[in-house]
Amino acid sequence: MALVSKQIFVNLPVKNLDASKAFFGRIGFDFNLNFTDDKAACMVVGENIFVMLLQEEFFKGFTTKDVANAAATTEVLVGISADSKEEVQAIVDRAFAAGANPSIDPVDHGFMYQAGFQDLDGHMWEVIYMDPSALEQPAE
Repeated sequence: MALVSKQIFVNLPVKNLDASKAFFGRIGFDFNLNFTDDKAACMVVGENIFVMLLQEEFFKGFTTKDVANAAATTEVLVGISADSKEEVQAIVDRAFAAGANPSIDPVDHGFMYQAGFQDLDGHMWEVIYMDPSALEQPAE
C-alpha cells in the first residue's frame, strides 16, 4: 500500500495569541496569513505540517472536554525535526531567548539528538535530529 502525503494540523490553545505569534516568530516560524485572524494563527512548521494557535476561548468551541492547563499537566509533546544537532540547539536557544522555559535537558543517543523547551503556555516542544542512516531499512 502506497502512503499518500497528508497534512497535519496540531491545534494548541494559547492564552495570548499576539504574544504566542511573537514568540514563535522569534524562534523562526512563519505564519500563513490566509488562516490567521484575531482568534487563531496558522504557524507553518513544514510543507504539510501546521500548528494552529487558537485563543483559548475559541479553542473551547471545538471540544466538550476541559482544556488542559499545559503549565500544570502534559497533554501533548510536540516533536519537530531538525537537519543537524547544531540546528536543534539553535532552535532551542532561540526559544529560550524568546522567553521559553526548559523542559528536558539535551540528550545525545549517538544516532539521535534531542532538546526541548516549554512555550509561553507550557506546551512542551522537542526538537530532534536523527542521523538519516538510522532510518534506513535493512535489506531482506
